[in-house]
Amino acid sequence: MTHTTASCAPASTAASSAPDRPATLHAGSVCAIHQPNLFPRLATLAKLYAADRWIILDDVQFARRDYQHRTRLANLNDPGTRQWLTLPTHLPHGRPTLIHQARLAAPDRSRRTTVQLIQQHYGRSRYWHVIREALTPVLAGFTTTDHLADIAVTSTRTLLTTLGWHGKVFRSSELTARSGRSERLADLAAATGSTAYLCGTGGMRYLDATPFDDHSITVTPFSVPASEWTEIWRAAREVSALWALATAGPETLAAELHTHGHRSTLSAPPHSLDRRPGVLT
Repeated sequence: MTHTTASCAPASTAASSAPDRPATLHAGSVCAIHQPNLFPRLATLAKLYAADRWIILDDVQFARRDYQHRTRLANLNDPGTRQWLTLPTHLPHGRPTLIHQARLAAPDRSRRTTVQLIQQHYGRSRYWHVIREALTPVLAGFTTTDHLADIAVTSTRTLLTTLGWHGKVFRSSELTARSGRSERLADLAAATGSTAYLCGTGGMRYLDATPFDDHSITVTPFSVPASEWTEIWRAAREVSALWALATAGPETLAAELHTHGHRSTLSAPPHSLDRRPGVLT
């Protein structure tokens, strides 16, 4: 079993501007499973940051209304003002195309649009130098690959690395798992040697704990803080984490993510699921 590495490492200055992420409650064993997202929302980034292993769910159907090829950029001074950054995407197999099969339709144009829009929104931030360096591997990726998933994964990894995350990354397309929804997630977690699975609020609505019990894997619920916890969480489910990075900076944002992730794993019950699919206790 081989874990993937980023196609390009984030620039050193940005990566070193945040402290190393402290050990979590289950250091070295917590996994999060999530599709590749382009410059993900803070809610998504927070879940990955709280885990030690990110299993990229890249062998499921691409969805144009999801976040694999697009992200919302919030205005630096007014997060309620937003603009989509979208990468034109070609689906070689039509609607059944899997995420890892999707291709960039116009890599050069997408590269120009990415840097222009991000600089337009965050170029006046006091942390622009951090964002600019975090962008380096993403922009380089447009010249070396036309795989959408590679660009999306790199955009997430560069943010995580900038915040001091040093976890492992795997791809579901390179692992063996059953086809059932909960069975598949449990098998992926087991295949990476994980002993805990971090599950978002959406997944908790349908997850069946039995396959995880069979692998002796603990299901741990994860949710983002209430919007009033601090300002940066106000639009956590709606806009790219780039806004939080541009507003708070890497050290403050890393501290926020660590504090919430630690609270979440400490306060969540180890099993909040019934043994029947889709039943909460």
